[in-house]
Amino acid sequence: MKEIPTRGHVGSDFAIGFDPRDRDKLYQMWGQIFESNRWSEGTFTEEFESLWEDWNELPSVAFASWAGAALACLDYIDVRDKIVLCPSNTFMATPLSVLKAGGKVQFVDCNRHDLCMSYDDFVAKAEKWRPTAVWLVHIGGHIAFDVKKIAAYCRKHHIWLLEDCAHAHGAHWHGRKPGAWGDAGVYSFYATKTISTGEGGMLVTRHEDLVQHARKYRNYGKFDHIVKGLNFRVSEFTAAIGCVQVARMPEIVAWKQEYARNVLDPLHPNRLKLPDGMVSGYYKYIVFDEIERSTGRVYDQPCHRIMVHDVDLPDSDWVTENHWCVPIYYHGATCSPDGRTLLAE
Repeated sequence: MKEIPTRGHVGSDFAIGFDPRDRDKLYQMWGQIFESNRWSEGTFTEEFESLWEDWNELPSVAFASWAGAALACLDYIDVRDKIVLCPSNTFMATPLSVLKAGGKVQFVDCNRHDLCMSYDDFVAKAEKWRPTAVWLVHIGGHIAFDVKKIAAYCRKHHIWLLEDCAHAHGAHWHGRKPGAWGDAGVYSFYATKTISTGEGGMLVTRHEDLVQHARKYRNYGKFDHIVKGLNFRVSEFTAAIGCVQVARMPEIVAWKQEYARNVLDPLHPNRLKLPDGMVSGYYKYIVFDEIERSTGRVYDQPCHRIMVHDVDLPDSDWVTENHWCVPIYYHGATCSPDGRTLLAE
């Protein structure tokens, strides 16, 4: 290998977190799918779920999208005509899932220091609205700092806690993984995520009844059709990518952590700082100073503004205007995490 100097940081150009060393293995897996003549509901879907369960330490059900897994949860809870709390500082997919499930959204403010749901405002809104469920969103690759307190309140007051883990691949807090505090967690494997299958999602839960409901929901409720689901199956080709990506995830996350520690942290003292024992997957590297080479913000507008809700959420508004994301992309075997060199054959 020879070292090639780079212009700027190796993390500056967007790259899907797929390692080129995995191509031959993936092509072999796709070849097996062609030979099997089973392109859906096959062995790679089962393996993908098994590998995710090994990492997340919760039963896992693969879906074609985050949305399908989220709707399966909300259908199981039956939120129709009921209140679901949701942070305003999130992607519109979160509140839209509630609306599509027939529920009613009420928004909660966030913390400035972690961008995630505020426990104090959550309690105030929970006591006002008496919700059936709440979405807690883990933003940027780290775990919501107030997750323990929010989970304890939900258990005490019999509120379903759903964790939106779309950004949280590879994260943990003292070894506990996203989705483990609440009743269910939903991951996304969209193209920009820390590990990706292009499109896809995963539901994790400790509730066996929800596992069975989710498997029926993603497949039209087959075969008794008591569950009124639709088609949210993941293809075998996508599941094969997932198998490769889950195996590579520890290396991708470790690379991002080293890159953040060695290159970005010294440059950005006014950054989002994690509590003791928390490990981020660094889907985003968030700072509170405006920078020139930003990839923008995590979210450009809070959802209560987009949906024109008449509610005062000052910290969600503040966060929108006062954070930026520094590029941090894994380039596989072609880069070194010291941020100084690209590697070439």
